[in-house]
Amino acid sequence: MILSASDCERIEKFWAYCQKHQYFNIGYPESADFDYSALYRFFNFSINNCGDWQEPSNYALNSFDFEKDVMRYFAEYFRIAFDDSWGYVTNGGTEGNMFACYLARELFAQGTLYYSKATHYSVIKIAKLLQMKSCVVDCLENGEIDVADLLRKIQNNHEKNPIIFANIGTTMSGAIDNITQIQTGIAQLGITRDQYYIHADAALSGMILPFVDQPQAFSFADGIDSICVSGHKMIGSPIPCGIVLAKRENVERISVNVDYISARDQTISGSRNGHTVLLMWAAIRSQTFLQKKQRVQHCLKMAQYAVERFQANGINAWRNPNSITVVFPCPSEAVWKKHYLATSENMAHLITTAHHKDTQKIDLLIDDVIEDLRGKTQRTA
Repeated sequence: MILSASDCERIEKFWAYCQKHQYFNIGYPESADFDYSALYRFFNFSINNCGDWQEPSNYALNSFDFEKDVMRYFAEYFRIAFDDSWGYVTNGGTEGNMFACYLARELFAQGTLYYSKATHYSVIKIAKLLQMKSCVVDCLENGEIDVADLLRKIQNNHEKNPIIFANIGTTMSGAIDNITQIQTGIAQLGITRDQYYIHADAALSGMILPFVDQPQAFSFADGIDSICVSGHKMIGSPIPCGIVLAKRENVERISVNVDYISARDQTISGSRNGHTVLLMWAAIRSQTFLQKKQRVQHCLKMAQYAVERFQANGINAWRNPNSITVVFPCPSEAVWKKHYLATSENMAHLITTAHHKDTQKIDLLIDDVIEDLRGKTQRTA
């Protein structure tokens, strides 16, 4: 590849920009403590995982063998027998959520999709694209779905086949919907387990909960039907990606045979990134269970440090159990723009992902928030 002098200069400026902002994301769940340099040589190839990784296709340059390893890994951690599961490496959480909702709609064509106000914005797009009936459910103060409101709306809608979109870590507060309460309540409505569907959106927390001592219910053993996780969040990846995992028996109903690749396909995107499969494979193979657990514990420790430091200065900061998301009152625009914070209404958050090896970035943010909020108090006094 030959670029002009001006284009080379532009690329160099962007390289400098990326170096400067590599660890900017204290307000977003992006782990940057990765090194995939051992895989750089594979970017010389067009690796396309079109079709089903469990079947050979006549597109030879794929990473199916590695994708099988990836899915076996997640089946184990999400507590479903590998032979009873099927999933694939996606472009990210939104694709995983769409795949799951597609499965649920094929299973229950007239079912309504129930999701809380704290659910990721992708669900609204997905409901429109799939032309699914949908219903918004209220939240508790911590961001969890209000199970009482969920059950009330299911009952008022005379719903026979509810499709539940459960959050395993909401975007703004890291709240985990209570899967056990949801199932108990639905059973009390007279709806049997084979008459409803639960999808778990575990974009960030899906790679936290397997490594804590007291995880909330979130796995197939706890009663879910599908789950998705983002690869670029807790795991860390230079390319947005993720996985989705579902019960094989439900996936079979959407499978189609594609003659010109001599294989079948049940994915959303068809042609898929074979390089992100290698990234995910390398990430899960490069650390032991103990190392992954220590990494998660470090993130949780940093989050608790932030909560305690905020509170010691009179700022109402908090976090949900097993969450690395710390919620606090939204500071002025100058502060949240300086630190690239995610904000919603009157709250902001910071997220202590693994590249925060010490408290330096956290302290800089907290110092600015303390000064800013104290200034607001003085101005209104």
